[in-house]
Amino acid sequence: MVSKQATYPDLAFVDIETTGSHFERDRITEIGIKTLASGEVSIWEKLINPQTYIPQNIQRLTGISPEMVSGQPSFEDLAKEVKEQLEGKIFIAHNARFDYGFIKASFKRVGIDFRPKVLCTVKLSRLLFPNQTRHNLDTIIQAHDLVVSARHRALGDADLLFQFWQVCEKAVGKERLLEAMNQLIGNASLPPNIDQHVIDSIPDAPGCYIFYGENKAPLYIGKSISLRSRVMGHFQGSLTQRKEMKLSLQVRDIDWIETSGELGALILESQLIKERMPSMNIKLRRSKDLCAWSLEIDATGVLKPALVNQKDLPPGLQDNLYGLFYGKREAHSYLKAVAKKHRLCELLLGLEKGIEGKSCFGYQVKQCGGACIGEMTTEMHNLHLKTAMSFYKVTVWPYEGPIAINDGGEMIVLDKWCYLGTAINEEELSELKSAGNVEFDLDIYKIVKKALAGAYKGEVIDISVQNS
Repeated sequence: MVSKQATYPDLAFVDIETTGSHFERDRITEIGIKTLASGEVSIWEKLINPQTYIPQNIQRLTGISPEMVSGQPSFEDLAKEVKEQLEGKIFIAHNARFDYGFIKASFKRVGIDFRPKVLCTVKLSRLLFPNQTRHNLDTIIQAHDLVVSARHRALGDADLLFQFWQVCEKAVGKERLLEAMNQLIGNASLPPNIDQHVIDSIPDAPGCYIFYGENKAPLYIGKSISLRSRVMGHFQGSLTQRKEMKLSLQVRDIDWIETSGELGALILESQLIKERMPSMNIKLRRSKDLCAWSLEIDATGVLKPALVNQKDLPPGLQDNLYGLFYGKREAHSYLKAVAKKHRLCELLLGLEKGIEGKSCFGYQVKQCGGACIGEMTTEMHNLHLKTAMSFYKVTVWPYEGPIAINDGGEMIVLDKWCYLGTAINEEELSELKSAGNVEFDLDIYKIVKKALAGAYKGEVIDISVQNS
């Protein structure tokens, strides 16, 4: 517990404005710092010449134009002064990885190592106000009646964070607020072979991460909409979970690949696991032996399942497919389970050999409705079979041709449930649209089907007729 006589460490509420969102490519245009030290509040703000172009949309958002920064000092000119403002203080920012990442990268370019303790007010809001549905800054402003002086200007937004800190103190008390701060900035136990600088460089962005063991052998591949938080979650879990502990002891290096959104991360994870076969993942199989059941009426009027193999299987187009399996054994096991659950006749389904006019084995153990000996009509058995199989019907591709799904600003291009690639401009979109046949992958089919029925339903762009 925190002592009631305890005081806050020195705090720096920080916000920056930039030319874009990439630490290495973009540059800072403004820094605002509101400091709470020894009970005294002070402010510091500077416009910074980014020495690069400020995009029009950024100018509209921040109000910072090239003319405003043209005569201002560069970050290199101000680096010493910025470091003095932040030295020895808790670095507090909203989505702190963004602000901290930019300032750290800027210091690095001028040869300064910057490693403060960092507190993210998004995480603080989630911890202290768990019933609040969202925790972005605009929601916090509205939820807590914060006074806006200059939204999307550095010092104006830094002041909002200071106000939010005061709201937190009033809501939960100084002691609980200090506990929450220590909980959020406390260093989690890192694996013995992983340095903090590796963790610091992982972005809090969507993508896939790869844990490597000895000799760069892949141990585990995962995905997340927040890479750094998820990776740290593995190491925090290693204190209580055997699998995570084993992973932490074996890991020697970490790599990651950013994606624009969650859907891209899901697809990439599926591909990487198949390609690299990490030892601690559940093995995902390729779809080369894929098969499915097709329902066909035979000469006697009985509806019979027929197994269709990969070479005869266009899953995006064929309307009469059920299941989708990695092999014949899995397909037959599934059909047997359906038969038992719905009291279907395995003799009529072709799963059992028998003598004409005699009941199947399932009838003798009361697992068949008697269609084999006429106690159930063929028409009724056909109906039960179609009803049972309808739950597992393979969805026909619902578009005339290829589509693009907007995933965080990039376009995931798909056709007949197959992933063609990701485009960031019209030229790439056109190339992928004409990519030709791509091998159907069952895991990607499931990912895309779920996405189209859920969160990405409204993000679809039909590109089959565009630029034709």
